[in-house]
Amino acid sequence: MRDQGKGAPYRDASVLLSGGSFLMGTRDTDGFPDDGEGPVREVVLSPFRIDAHAVSNERFARFAEATGHVTEAERFGWSFVFAGFLPATLRRGAARPPQTPWWCGVEGATWRTPEGPGSSVADRGDHPVVHLSWNDAAAYCRWAGARLPTEAEWEYAARGGLVQNRYPWGDELTPAGEHRCNIWQGHFPTKNTAEDGYRGTAPVDAYEPNGHGLHNMSGNVWEWCADRWGTRHSTRPRTDPKGPSQGASRVMRGGSYLCHSSYCNRYRVAARTANTPDSSTGNLGFRCAWDA
Repeated sequence: MRDQGKGAPYRDASVLLSGGSFLMGTRDTDGFPDDGEGPVREVVLSPFRIDAHAVSNERFARFAEATGHVTEAERFGWSFVFAGFLPATLRRGAARPPQTPWWCGVEGATWRTPEGPGSSVADRGDHPVVHLSWNDAAAYCRWAGARLPTEAEWEYAARGGLVQNRYPWGDELTPAGEHRCNIWQGHFPTKNTAEDGYRGTAPVDAYEPNGHGLHNMSGNVWEWCADRWGTRHSTRPRTDPKGPSQGASRVMRGGSYLCHSSYCNRYRVAARTANTPDSSTGNLGFRCAWDA
């Protein structure tokens, strides 16, 4: 069902979800209570559509070409890149956040040049677009006749029809030794064995989809949601919640290829974090949603 309106928003690659009642949040002992992962509460959702995949470089390039959109990373002139991807000449002297020194602020890092000058997405058209702020993602969605998913919609979609399981496929990270998502293996942040097949991003359709037919709801890249960040949730049943009405940061879900159990066990479906809406990094993308 390809929409022929402005932006041709690839709705034929989306999945219609029926909505209804589900249990959002977790009591997982491996979770982060301070992140507001709990309490477990009943949420009721109206039917909606959601992308089967994160938005790819190819899709975003068509948007940029059609609209002339300049991303915030392009306007600012820099973005954050994982230090392990950089040559010594770019690592040397790069600004690094004290709490996460594996990130380097790299001049010229954008969605077109994910590792800075000299890099390219020429062979990564089917990989998720990165270095996009929440504002960039929202602009794409407007062009595509879409919107960002609410956090509740995102979690409902990620669960794939399972009830309170840790991952989109169940409770075991690697059932029968099979890797189901793109995260860090080895010792973070110095040694990535890439046993799952990827050191950086993977194609948007990598790995088996969950029960709803959605790919990479755990790992690969963090995904922006529509909601503002908050950590207090009502235990009363709620219908189509949209998060707090005020707040400086926006919710991100799903974890990324840099997540590891030693410091960022946030590739679980109930895990969550946030960033300011003008922020961008080399492991942050998005997918679209539509009203049904």
